Amino acid sequence: MNTTSNSDLTLTDLSPNNGCGCGSSHPSTATKIPSSPTGQQFAVTGLTCGHYARAVTTELEAIEGVRHVTVQLVAGAVSTVSIDSASLLSRSQVAAALDEAGDYHLTSD
Repeated sequence: MNTTSNSDLTLTDLSPNNGCGCGSSHPSTATKIPSSPTGQQFAVTGLTCGHYARAVTTELEAIEGVRHVTVQLVAGAVSTVSIDSASLLSRSQVAAALDEAGDYHLTSD
């Protein structure tokens, strides 16, 4: 089965060496997306490259009402995930999506 995703993935690589740890040669890209009244930001650990950011984006966009996900990637440190959705998401909804995507976690407040 061949599926195509039309996700608009936004990444900003803030790692000191401008590289990632997964070994892929995918360049990172950055696009400014205007914030919305239902925008939320979450601090996430475990993201080391664009491949992992795409996995997180895919899982978060699968949540009903999510319109757009932006990952500000800081490889090996705390990344910021911004979510634009029809209604506010709970931390548990976001944590469950991160868990489904891989070994990624919200930081404690």
